[in-house]
This record gives sequence, structure tokens and C-alpha cells, in this order.
Amino acid sequence: MKIAIIGAGNLGNSIAKGLILKKVAKTLYLTRRNLNGLSSFENLNNVTLTTDNVLAVKHSDFVIFSVQPSHLKAILNEVKTHFTSNHVIISTVAGFSIQKIESLIGAQTSVIRAMPNTAIAVGKSMTCLCGNSKSQKTIKNAQNIFNALGHSMCIPESQMQAATVVCASGIAFWMRLVRATTQAAIQLGFDASEAQELAIYTCEGAASLLITNARHPEEEIDGVTTPQGCTIEGLNEMEHKGLSSSLIHGMVASFNKINAIKTQEL
Repeated sequence: MKIAIIGAGNLGNSIAKGLILKKVAKTLYLTRRNLNGLSSFENLNNVTLTTDNVLAVKHSDFVIFSVQPSHLKAILNEVKTHFTSNHVIISTVAGFSIQKIESLIGAQTSVIRAMPNTAIAVGKSMTCLCGNSKSQKTIKNAQNIFNALGHSMCIPESQMQAATVVCASGIAFWMRLVRATTQAAIQLGFDASEAQELAIYTCEGAASLLITNARHPEEEIDGVTTPQGCTIEGLNEMEHKGLSSSLIHGMVASFNKINAIKTQEL
């Protein structure tokens, strides 16, 4: 695949690293106004660094836009005359609807919205995708890209705001839970490096159990808890202190915020 990433900032960098790690792209163009931020990609085979968005579009079939929402309109206007029927446009810009993209470039181009997270840099992203009517044949190809970089799911566009909270912001939420586990482990006697190692690999194991066994979390919890045991004692204390409630309230607050931002932009 010939892929371009327009706006290789934090997320764009993560996508690029994943594409290179998994050897997905035949050629990869990365654009940015200041190329100093792309120094880690210098001298890599089949990777071109440029400030020229048009050049990147001309040499690619899949064009991933990973820019600030305030910049997307101007960039689309800059490159839209160079889109062909073979191009697939993939936008990772939160809150920028397919309808709004089509209003700028027309409805004849395959347009896909993607919401990955920063774990894409290590090939572990949970990415949600949706597309316009022209993308029915190409969205599978886009899904193949993101499946190589983790796991993907096609959803209605109406759920993309929620997916942003659950998957993209969700990385931060899980990091905070890992941090809390690390802090507890330190209090229980482990040094900081040991505590983090214990936390992250236990977290990985829990997720792997759910993925491999395809069971509800409570089923896996039942396999750990015993009557009058220490695990159920700890779980109940966490619930008394509002663990589940706090997490749910936090995610809903994040969802309300992103919807408020979208309303302001409209």
C-alpha cells in the first residue's frame, strides 16, 4: 500500500511507527510544517519526509489526515484537486464529520473516519472506523491497515464521539489505573520499578484472558475470588469507595465535553 500521513504530530507519528513496525506500507510519505519533529524517521527505506502535502497525496493511494481540526479545512482545500477515484481519504480528526469533509472535497471520493489510539505505535490500537457510501468497497482495506496495527471495529458515525472517549481517551484512563496499582504496590513494599512491572504485566494478563477466553469480566473475577478471601475483600472496598462509579462518571464527563466542543464548532 502507498500511504501518506498528512500532519505527522503525536498521533501521526504513532501511526507511522506502527506502519513501519508491521511493514504495512510499500511507500510512506510523512508531512509536517516543521520536519525536525520527524528526525527519527530519517534515512528509513521507502519513507519520505516532506512539507509538501500535494506531493504526498500524488504519491499515495491512502491518505491519512492527522491534523488539528482547525487546520483540516485549509489542507483539504489545498490538496482536493489532486484526489483521484483511486484515493481513499482517512481522517483521524475528532469531531470533523464525513458530511463536512464531503462538503469540502465532494461526495465522489471514498471517505473514512478512523479513531485509533496512541497504542498504534506498538501495534496494539483499538481503532473504530466508519465511512461514506463510496467507502463500502474500500473500508475493508482501511480495516486491514488498522488490524495490522491492533484491532479495529466498524461502527455507525453516530457512535464516533463515544468511541473517542472509550478508546482514545481510554488510554489515559487505563494509564491512571495502572499508576494507582503501581502506587499501591510501592506501599506494599516493592520498589518503583518492580511495582510498575507487576502492574503492567498483570494488566496485560487480565486483558489477554478476556480476549482469549471471550468471557465476561465477572466470570474471570469468579475464578480469582474465594469465600471470605482477600480478593473479594479488596474488590468490595474498592466498590464502597466508588471505583466503578468514578470511572463511569469520568467517561460520561469526557463524552459530554467532546459533544460540547462539537456544538461550539457548529
